[in-house]
Amino acid sequence: RYWAKQDGDPIANWVDAHLTDIGKQQAQAVHEFWKHQIAFAKSPVPERYYTSPLYRCLHTANLTFANLDLPSTKPYKPLVKEFLREVNGVHTCDKRSTKSSLVIAFPNMIFEPDFTEDDELWSATHRETNDELDARMQKLLDDVFTNDESTFISFTAHSAAISSLLRVLGHREFRLPTGAVIPVLVKAEKVH
Repeated sequence: RYWAKQDGDPIANWVDAHLTDIGKQQAQAVHEFWKHQIAFAKSPVPERYYTSPLYRCLHTANLTFANLDLPSTKPYKPLVKEFLREVNGVHTCDKRSTKSSLVIAFPNMIFEPDFTEDDELWSATHRETNDELDARMQKLLDDVFTNDESTFISFTAHSAAISSLLRVLGHREFRLPTGAVIPVLVKAEKVH
């Protein structure tokens, strides 16, 4: 636990950790999965792409979806959502970079309008509980279901965030391995 709280060591910086070579290979494998699904299984492509603001996730989204043969009516234009991030706090790998550095590194990403320059959610002294994470994911889903009319949506996120999304949706518990894909069918109804 000591190392998780450090910014790095003399060799590497761990704040907003980047993808490892294995992570890049996993993202490329998911790209190949999508490529096959689109070409041969005729799977519907996402109409909207959402991604976590953490560097490794932004990179994963680009490696996965950029350069796919997508219909011109459904281009890959990812929207970065602050609330889609990993469990927040204490671990420096989960402290995001500044918005300006992310915009430079990922010029194709669209950042939600209220996305702040500095990471105002991360705390060096408090790690989110599952209840807090679930509350954040519920707010994220409320926002998406209120403001997005798309039928097919992609979330590029982290394992704990995905587990939380599944809990909030009432899905059975499912531990998604790193670099994996899980399709989830959700029927949303407006309650007045």
